[in-house]
Amino acid sequence: MRKRIYLCLAHMSEAGLEQKYIQEAFDTNWVVPLGPNVNAFEADLEAFVGEGKDVVALCSGTAAVHLALLACGVGPGDEVVVQSFTFCASSHPVTYLGATPVFVDSEPGSWNMDPALLEEAIRDRIARTGRKPKAIVPVALYGMPYQIDEILQIGVRYDIPVIEDAAEGFGSRFDGRVLGTFGEWGVLSFNGNKMITTSGGGALICPDAESKQRIMWYATQAREAYPYYHHEAVGYNYRLSNICAGIGRGQMTVLDAHIAHHKHMYELYRQLLADVPGIHLHGNPDERCDSNFWLNTITLDPDLRIRGQENAYKTVVTGAVGGAAGVVHAVDNAHTDCEPNDNVEALRVILDQAQVEARPLWKPMHKQPVYKDAPAYVNGISELLFKQGMCLPSGPCVSDEEARYIVDTIKGAIL
Repeated sequence: MRKRIYLCLAHMSEAGLEQKYIQEAFDTNWVVPLGPNVNAFEADLEAFVGEGKDVVALCSGTAAVHLALLACGVGPGDEVVVQSFTFCASSHPVTYLGATPVFVDSEPGSWNMDPALLEEAIRDRIARTGRKPKAIVPVALYGMPYQIDEILQIGVRYDIPVIEDAAEGFGSRFDGRVLGTFGEWGVLSFNGNKMITTSGGGALICPDAESKQRIMWYATQAREAYPYYHHEAVGYNYRLSNICAGIGRGQMTVLDAHIAHHKHMYELYRQLLADVPGIHLHGNPDERCDSNFWLNTITLDPDLRIRGQENAYKTVVTGAVGGAAGVVHAVDNAHTDCEPNDNVEALRVILDQAQVEARPLWKPMHKQPVYKDAPAYVNGISELLFKQGMCLPSGPCVSDEEARYIVDTIKGAIL
């Protein structure tokens, strides 16, 4: 039986440096959320992102978003402008702080936050509430750079800080500069399916050393300098462990190779899908954008006929879709009010049966029931992409032969 091909799983360094650094942590008894590996990993990250930035290693990218919002002064009753076309980790931390996300739809080139709609949202929120949003959170969807120059100009115009959610865009660049270094804060993720992994983990790119120290203070329970535990602020247990940081140190040695592989996969998919009518591969919208192509994504023409399309959504999914999707609630209905169309679902099922993990694009946050009452400024782009789009396996464990098998399976599914 063919082995399963997953969307994106990190690959260990050939030298096995991850095991070396982990063993050193055990040998020196640094099995805690601080230590030599954490310090060295942060130094490696700072060297990579450049621009004189400081970096704090944290337990997740979600924690990084949370602490960046906290640093921007977000609190109960505030509003934060968030890209709607994203994973929930971009918006959930807003609610942790008692604030409200204000969702902004995408522009068609990058699929990321539409700058014109962003400004419209800011003006309208000021008119409606008498207050401007406390932060702007664009997202590098699937690694694709956002129009950060326009977004920053809007942030400056209204004096609103920009938090770059580059969790999926580690190593992506805009005008030659690494994502996460343009805004006041930058978020990275090292989850098991990201460009590099620490198994679970993330980082916050900070504007300076003073900001880094304050973030580290919040990330280690906000303890005051007394010989006992004394707290004048609420802190969090968000620091990265020395064990996980050891994995990250080893992963940094293969980061460039991983980025090169993902870009190679894009070029290979582009060639293999060039003659397939009705299938469109998403690429860099202009020369300023240099995506890491964390996941390669396609859209299917609505009138495309896929084998088994008539059976789409006839079966209720009973567990998590995907190898690392986690724990889910059981459902008794295969449908929601916003879902991929029948040909996308039919192709997903065919690929799944062929041992290929493929998933729909992110469901827009403004269409999530948990955010049904949140303000949203939409143009229909993200909903259309969600209904017509799909992610293809792209990680370092995907070979050229497997990419050809995936495309052959797609071709064989089209009637």
